Amino acid sequence: MELLLLSNGKATEYPGLLGWARERVQSLLARKQVKRILLIPYAVIRSDWDARANELGESLGVEAISIHQFDDPVEAINQADAIFISGGNTWRLNQLLHEYGLIVPIQRAVRERGVPYVGWSAGCNVATPSIRTTNDMPVCNAAVLPALGLFPQQINPHYLDASISGHMGETRDERLAEFCAINPSEHVVALREASLLQISGESIEYWSARGEGFKIFKHGETPQEFMDATPLAGLTPFAPKV
Repeated sequence: MELLLLSNGKATEYPGLLGWARERVQSLLARKQVKRILLIPYAVIRSDWDARANELGESLGVEAISIHQFDDPVEAINQADAIFISGGNTWRLNQLLHEYGLIVPIQRAVRERGVPYVGWSAGCNVATPSIRTTNDMPVCNAAVLPALGLFPQQINPHYLDASISGHMGETRDERLAEFCAINPSEHVVALREASLLQISGESIEYWSARGEGFKIFKHGETPQEFMDATPLAGLTPFAPKV
């Protein structure tokens, strides 16, 4: 498999969509000889899908087309050179992936044909077993259905552990601790802004454009921060080489 799972699509100090990870994305596309990107923008609710595809293509220097332009979305997946899933609302995204029957076609494309998968924010969330660790509100009447399960552990993108003055609600750490308490056999990988996980075959790598680490949340343990992907080797069934 070829996965790039990014916490977010934009960063203030790096222009353009995926600008902070542009070199890594372009390197992957060049290595896989990708001529055209298939964008799944279902998470985008308040912006135009074609505009998002154009923005992506201009930023990366490769043609990008939104899946809604195809009469048969399943066939679009079957013919795709690369699958990109945009950020936005994870609930809406996962709902439409199921409604259009795209879960299995995407799984087969990535696992069997080696089609590169790049997902940021919501697109990162749905690459995991479920969307239970999304930060998004359930804006649609969608059950917590299984997601793509391309990456075997839950991810929390946009992770933030800063203290916000005047905020009296639960912190992100507390919310993730609640998840682990309810699901003690599962772990959560918390990705800060401008950071990513890259999976290529049996290898896994962590990278942050800002030189920051990621955290792993486990039930009954104090969250630990790491700067490389070595701790993830024990959490993934494909025994990655790090």
